[in-house]
Amino acid sequence: MSGLRMAAVAANFDRDLEGDFARVERITAEARADGVRLLAFPEAALGGYLLSLDGTADSPPALAQDGPEIARLAALAGDMVVTAGYCEVADGVLYNSVVCVNGDGVLGNHRKVHQPLNEDANYGAGGGFAAFDTPVGRLGMMICYDKAFPESARALALDGAEVIVCVSAWPGSATNPDPDLTKDRWKRRFDLFDRARALENQVVWLSANQSGTFGALRFVASAKVVDPGGEVLADTGVGAGLAVAEVDVAAALESARRAMGHLRDRRPEAYPVLGGHLVGA
Repeated sequence: MSGLRMAAVAANFDRDLEGDFARVERITAEARADGVRLLAFPEAALGGYLLSLDGTADSPPALAQDGPEIARLAALAGDMVVTAGYCEVADGVLYNSVVCVNGDGVLGNHRKVHQPLNEDANYGAGGGFAAFDTPVGRLGMMICYDKAFPESARALALDGAEVIVCVSAWPGSATNPDPDLTKDRWKRRFDLFDRARALENQVVWLSANQSGTFGALRFVASAKVVDPGGEVLADTGVGAGLAVAEVDVAAALESARRAMGHLRDRRPEAYPVLGGHLVGA
């Protein structure tokens, strides 16, 4: 069986939607020329993230899932499967969302569930995690801080996700930042979460992130592809670029799960937690 060539993007996006789309078009064309079939852009790729997390930042441009901007993204995707973050408006509420598209339209959409610091001043919270089928396999999606919660990835893995795409606008540390971004403690956490979530669920992990700076935030980039054993197959480091790897997903999952299958060997009856609360508490 041939492998799935996939890529995660580290790039800088801002409030200039036309500039963002020009960047998406250029990177998509570059990836297509390299044979990529699954391409992940960062959180807030369409319209930029928040200038700060102090609760005073203006929101990005609000886009409807069925609006012209997402249709434009789908047209650029064509025969590829592409994910990208955007500020979704639905019933008057803004959500920090990621959409998955190809030339046929929207394949899946996820609203960020876990909101760090004061992000809830700008966005409503999503309500859950669900995998979905695409021409390149069954995918799950999450956004940035979602990956700090093991339940997020586990819910997607239990729903059959073979590849989990995590799109981020993950900055370096806000307190005592290291001038060398490669040594930043928030970068270490970003990388650790990527590897741990892939390993504990034995899935392929595709992690995209913003790069450069935006307002008060300095992003750690570090887009990567991680295999089901937690090994990093490709990584952009702290600069902009494409992390590209080819993985026979079915074979990789079967090999990782053959002896010790983390999903198979679970003992749910031994975990006395219902709805986030200990039984009897």
